[in-house]
Parts: sequence; C-alpha cells; structure tokens
Amino acid sequence: MSTTILEIQNLNFQYGSNIVLKNLNWKINKGENWQIGGPSGTGKTTIAKIISGEIKNFEGNIKINFDENSELKQKVVYVANWYQFTNLEGDRNFYYQQRYNKFAKNDTLTVFAELNHFAQKEQLDFKNVEKYLEIFDFQNFKEQQLIELSSGEHKKLQLVKAFWLKPQILIIDRPYTGLDVKSRKNLNQIFENLTQEGITLLLINNDDEVPSCINRFAEIKNGSFLELTHHSEITKGEERITKELPYFLQKPPKTNAREMVKLENVNVSYGEKKVLKNINWQLNEGERWLLQGPNGSGKSTLLSLLNGDHPQAYANEIYLFGKKRGSGESIWDIKEKIGIISPELHWYFDLNANVAQTIASGFFDSMSLYQKLSFEQQQKLEQILHFFDLKDDKNKKLNTLSLGKQRLALLARTIVKNPELLILDEPCQGLDVQQTKYFNRVVDDLCKSGHTLIYVGHFESQLPESLSHKLILEKGEIKNEKFQ
Repeated sequence: MSTTILEIQNLNFQYGSNIVLKNLNWKINKGENWQIGGPSGTGKTTIAKIISGEIKNFEGNIKINFDENSELKQKVVYVANWYQFTNLEGDRNFYYQQRYNKFAKNDTLTVFAELNHFAQKEQLDFKNVEKYLEIFDFQNFKEQQLIELSSGEHKKLQLVKAFWLKPQILIIDRPYTGLDVKSRKNLNQIFENLTQEGITLLLINNDDEVPSCINRFAEIKNGSFLELTHHSEITKGEERITKELPYFLQKPPKTNAREMVKLENVNVSYGEKKVLKNINWQLNEGERWLLQGPNGSGKSTLLSLLNGDHPQAYANEIYLFGKKRGSGESIWDIKEKIGIISPELHWYFDLNANVAQTIASGFFDSMSLYQKLSFEQQQKLEQILHFFDLKDDKNKKLNTLSLGKQRLALLARTIVKNPELLILDEPCQGLDVQQTKYFNRVVDDLCKSGHTLIYVGHFESQLPESLSHKLILEKGEIKNEKFQ
C-alpha cells in the first residue's frame, strides 16, 4: 500500500474576483515526482505557494505527512522562479543601475554571508554545500554581493540552498530559467540523486527538458487538477493569431550611423576580478546578433556598457551610434535610442504600475510613468495594447497578473518607441510555449522591417529565426564570433 506524502482536498483560491483554483483535489504518494505544466496564469505558482505555506488565505484542506524517521528535513521548500533578495536593512529599495555602482552597491550581503546566514538559521554544516557550489561553478562568487548577480546566478544560489537543506518535499518553479546548457545538465543529475535519497520533487515546468526521475505529469485546467500520462500531453497554451505590426513599427527607425556599436579592447574589472577581457566587436545597422555564453561569462556586463548603465564605459574605447562614450552625450541620449528587456529590469520595475503605465514608460525610459502622453504617444500605446492582446488588462496592476503577462507588458514597453537598437536579454523567461512562439514571430517581423537586434537566449529551440550573427563569451573573452 502506497504511503501518502501530501493530500489536497477541495482547494479553492481567488485573487479578487478572479477564481484561480476551484475544488482542486490532488494526492502525492511516496516515490512519485511530479511535473506541473500548462499555460501561463493557470495557477501553477499559486498552488506551489499554498503547499509551501507562502499563501495562507485559501479554502480547503491540505495534509502533509512527513516521515519522522527520515534524515531529510521535515520541511516543504519552494524555490521561486526568481529570488527577491533584500538589502542589509531587510527591504528591497534598489534601483536598476545600483548593481554597477561601486559606491552604492555595498548594500547587500555577499554570497558567502548569505550562505553563512542560511547555515546558522537552518543549523547546516558548511562542508555539505561545497559540492553544490562546485557543480554549479559557484566557488568564485562567494565574495560577490547579491545585487551583482545575474538572474541565472541568483537561480543557482537558491537551488544550492535548497539542495543543501534537503527537505522532504522540494518544489521548484521553472528550474531551468536563466541556466546555461552545462548547468541544466548538472541540475538534472542532482535531481536524480536527490530523489534516490527520498526527496519528493515537484517541478513547475513547461520545457521539453524533463529529468528522468519525473514519473507523474499534470496541469491545472479551469482551476482543477488534471493528471496526464506524459509531459508531451501538457497544454502548450492558446495559439495566438498573428497580427500585422502596428504601422509605426513597420519601418525601421531613423539612424545617424551605420556602426551602432563598436568596442575596442574593452576591459571591465571589479577589484582583481576581470569580468571582460580585451573585447573587440562591432555591430552594424540592420544586423541581428545572438549573444550567448555560460552563466557568469560577462553577457550582462557587456549589455550594461551598451545601455549606458555601467560607469566603466568611460574608461574604455566604446562607440555607440557613431559617437564615443564620454564625448558629451548623456545617459538619456543613449537610452533614447535603445529598447531593452532583461530579467534584472523586471526585478526593479514598479510592479504597482498598471499595464498601460508600464508600456507607456518605455517612451521615457523610466521605471514607471511620471509624464503625460502626447496625442501621438497615446495612439501608439493603444495600437500596442491591441497588438499584444492586453487591452482588457490595461488598468490592472502588474503584481496582480501572471508572470507571463507581466513579461508581455514589459516586452511591449521595449518596442513602443521603435528604438534604433533592440536588446532582448532572455526575453521569454516566464512565457509559456505559445507566448514564446508569438513573441519571437514579433521579433522576426521587426527584423524584416530592418530593425537592429541583440538577443540573449540559452535555449536553441526558443530563438527567433531572423538572427544573422552569433557572439559567444566565455570567462569574459570572445570565444567565437560568426554568422549563424
């Protein structure tokens, strides 16, 4: 007879008037490891937070039967899609450029201090974490502050802490988000080892990559639990009807220089740590570059130099839109020509802004909307809302929407001003399969119109077709530069 690890009966939950879970029933037995998939916004993250105790205002019954004889911790641990770290005072009052400012960034714990604090809190032995730091190539990050880490590095840190703790039930939301190919392979091996030790694993995951230890599959449909026989049966999301680009995006923006970006022997260091080494690279008008490299290879730092956020840009030979950095242009002159989306920008964005305000802030390169729109800007905003099927959500706050819809709103913000250069850093994180396909078709249409693009993506199956060049970084150096 199977031992029941977790049992959910008649679970109901709603955000305001939006019913998310309705009379949901689910039982997990010993030896079962689950993948929960399905379209964005169906309630996957909600049920994970309810099981882990992060959400308490639900109706229904949840019973967890911990094994008192197991060496594993009698805990449910939930690893979120991304981690909202705090500063030394315990709040999240950060600004986007702070991670590159050496005078302002010393406001968060280092990785080592974070791990030490976690060890004391959970009474853990430090020697047991070293193997996970080594597997994820994380030993050299111990002295870095949390604010300096990229989204992939933050994901690794949260995974390391969860594996170190070894709870009886481990729930991971989007386990592969932001991770490079090697890290994903290592992660799957860790999953195998942990489940063999008796950990019950629940993955919220829409990716085709599924560790072999996963033996049960399900999705949430109309608020109820639906068990499936194979991960291929998971609903990919509602296919979006391809629309014609808004008229103002059908032509490329006017540019004053054929050379959009030119880097000559660029170096960036933090103390003794060299992040970028002798980078020489040129991006011309109309080119569409894929930027790749392992976590920690320098991709985020390179993009911060182009976007005007990194103060070490002035100490290097960098030309943007035909002008040398430091020749009189302001950071806002640069940002006016660039549309950017990244996981880090999403972290720092004002999630109390509504969808219309979020998109419109792209006109002004601000993290919320503080200015009144002109008639022309208002018309463009309405076209973009229609194009992205966000009209019904225009007055809803970002923090009330699913992660997928939040990301769509920020993607719309990126293109609303029709910038000279698009920088899309892991733009499809949080999107379901159909949303990803839809967005990449939008990127392809923009590229057909002559737009210039830098696209960062780890998953080869989730890239737009229009990419023409590839730049690969490894340990801060250009490993390869070639046509696709």
